[in-house]
Amino acid sequence: MRASHRLWRGLDPLPPGLPTGFAALDAALPWRGWPAGSVIEVITPAWGIGELRLFLPLMQRLSQQGRHAAWIAPPYVPYAPALSHAGISLAGAVIIQPQHPQQILWSMERLLRTAACGLAVAWPQQLTSVSTRRLQLAARGGHSLGVLYSRQHAGPRRQRMPITLSVRLDAVENGLTIELLKVRGGCRQPRVTVTWP
Repeated sequence: MRASHRLWRGLDPLPPGLPTGFAALDAALPWRGWPAGSVIEVITPAWGIGELRLFLPLMQRLSQQGRHAAWIAPPYVPYAPALSHAGISLAGAVIIQPQHPQQILWSMERLLRTAACGLAVAWPQQLTSVSTRRLQLAARGGHSLGVLYSRQHAGPRRQRMPITLSVRLDAVENGLTIELLKVRGGCRQPRVTVTWP
């Protein structure tokens, strides 16, 4: 019986990523940037340590392309002057505050499916494998990047979630240390430090 050449995918090249704007981080990731058409998880010990700043270079590029960036249930209102100073069009910045926690992931899924939204970041209260898989399919269909922010890590259970990339952040002087917890496709180094320009 002849095996189909479509069954073996191990040698297929990874699709190119979305440049992060930080050379050390791009070098550590197998896509040479954020994984396009995917959902990633960002775990942080506290809000406001630079978790949004990490995505400003991507937001700037998307803004130049006329694509929107959306914030869903952010713990703080994004600071408009800082976004404008970073070259991000405020007309393309969307903030959504759902009335119910279950609407956070629903809103994110709808945004990721649209070609107009290049990046959707959300602060959900809980994740399930089913909801995460739906987000992955939506991101792939819309060629978007979804970012799920969390302040705790669920250990082995979270490893089984269908998330392309999971990172944990720690603040350092003038930057962040990024620990790569889960990287589909493997990583070149498990920890990277980025500094702000």
